[in-house]
Amino acid sequence: MLQLDRPRTPLAPPAAPVRPARRPAGGAPGSPAGVEPPSVAPARPTVDVSVLIPVLDEEAHLPRCVPAMLAQDLDGTFELLFVDGGSRDRTVPLLLELQARDPRIRVLRNPRRTTAHGLNVALRAARGRHVARMDAHTEYPASYLRDGVERLARGDVDWVAGPQVPTGHGYWSSVVARALGGGLGRGASDKWRAADAAAPEEWPLTTSVFTGMWRRDTLDALGGWDGDWPVNQDSEMAARVLARGGRIVCRREMGAAYAPRDSLRRLARQYWRYGRFRARTFARHPRSCGPARLAAAALPAALAAAALPGPLGVAGRAAAAVYALAVVLQVVRLRPRPRDAAPLAAALVTMHLAWGAGFLASAVVALPRRRRLRAALPRPLLRPAA
Repeated sequence: MLQLDRPRTPLAPPAAPVRPARRPAGGAPGSPAGVEPPSVAPARPTVDVSVLIPVLDEEAHLPRCVPAMLAQDLDGTFELLFVDGGSRDRTVPLLLELQARDPRIRVLRNPRRTTAHGLNVALRAARGRHVARMDAHTEYPASYLRDGVERLARGDVDWVAGPQVPTGHGYWSSVVARALGGGLGRGASDKWRAADAAAPEEWPLTTSVFTGMWRRDTLDALGGWDGDWPVNQDSEMAARVLARGGRIVCRREMGAAYAPRDSLRRLARQYWRYGRFRARTFARHPRSCGPARLAAAALPAALAAAALPGPLGVAGRAAAAVYALAVVLQVVRLRPRPRDAAPLAAALVTMHLAWGAGFLASAVVALPRRRRLRAALPRPLLRPAA
């Protein structure tokens, strides 16, 4: 379990405690009334769970996701902290309308806009004994908070997550969801195991995580998410938890429905970014990438070598043949409709090559800076007594 009093990773000297800002009647400067200014909640919790929800242009999703979040079956109190990263649609007005009807909703600003910064804004303001992260695009079971609190109460784990359950919304989204149902689509990630008939009720996770729940003091000791990780921020934080001796588990009943990208172009961009920041995480935390991930990162280079003459070309062509066979066998095992076989193969190849290319492009920059990255860890969050 994570040792909060003696962190294994050296940290920069903690900053002095920050006093919570008083909330003016008009909200944050330049924001509509009802939007809170930045603040740090006191050390003593006043609710059971704080749910952190970064949002950006979520007008279409709020009418569905907010009532579902408010309907969480928790034997206790909770608050929803929506942190807006500069939406240009009606996200903030809609949230303020919902806030007027339910005081459990709080609305905050994220002036730096990225997900990691938004999560930290919400964490500082969180008043709960426990903290959960939720996304507006994801559908969580009604027992998500209750299951997480009950599992954390046993005291032997530091992070409880649910599996990511791919659910298609549109043609390409459905194709990608099917691709993620096979081992070649999941790669080295165990967060997708909910579809496996043999999957247990609980299994350990490494750095492949999907949102989750924590005790607030765990996140405070870690300093929250690293703001320099706009993508892969949960995985980077998971590496810090594991480096300090912490435990992360995935509970089948906490599985949440996730909608994959609905075009190959958007899928490629997503996996390119995943690969880029996974390489950055690897530069800071070398144990976060095992042989399978490093082999996946080398795939684009191996396939490119097929065009070369000599021994390198022979090796590259052999690698390309083995890879093509693996893709064909995976498509056969997934049993798509005949017309979907080629799109399914295209989705798999897009994920692999985009991720690998992003990893290689970032590794060239991140690995020479690994000492600086390892030294620039987030500082613990110190809360005022009252």
